Amino acid sequence: MNEINIIAIVSQKGGAGKTTLAVNLSVAAAAAGRKTILLDTDPQASATIWGDLRANADPEVRSSPPVRLPQEIERAQRRHATLVIIDTAAHADGGALVAARLADLVLIPCRPAMFDIVAIRASADIAKLTNTTPLVVLNAVPPTARKLPLEAREIIAAEGLPVAPVSIAQRSAFTRSINSGRAVTEFDPHGKAAAEVHALEAAIISLPDPYVTPARPSAA
Repeated sequence: MNEINIIAIVSQKGGAGKTTLAVNLSVAAAAAGRKTILLDTDPQASATIWGDLRANADPEVRSSPPVRLPQEIERAQRRHATLVIIDTAAHADGGALVAARLADLVLIPCRPAMFDIVAIRASADIAKLTNTTPLVVLNAVPPTARKLPLEAREIIAAEGLPVAPVSIAQRSAFTRSINSGRAVTEFDPHGKAAAEVHALEAAIISLPDPYVTPARPSAA
């Protein structure tokens, strides 16, 4: 089967922005040339509902209970997908554990507030237990706050966790785009939110080893 990369987006704390990150990264990856499938394991099915609004637009979104993830990934390989992003439910240790075991990378979204930072330890423990590389993404950062993300990075780094070089700000474009079944890169392609998503996607692709393989140019 073809080479496939798997990213699990995990947060044991609700309200961290997992689904927003999942749908926006999925669209950015698909636009960058990766055949991407988004697997929604959350019983609330927020990503699946968003996918229904998109009709047949990329990426493909599939709802899956955690126990079916291995079969869904095999199906993705048969469909020649090169990237699978798994959106997990909050407070679902078992489901997050299944996703992390299958993943090459565990993305942990985190708001830059102390209670949120403390809460990422549970998600980091899941990555450690499964021997999967974790990467914290500062999410919903107030746009005018300059010191806050720097302070949050220092605290998280002191915990021994790597932090993505790109932060995602709290912008209305994220809510407005999702309400219409789009990503920010489609809703406002030249806006600040779109630039942040593209930068984060590029930063993930450029991780050493690499954890996610860059898309290969298609044959002319």
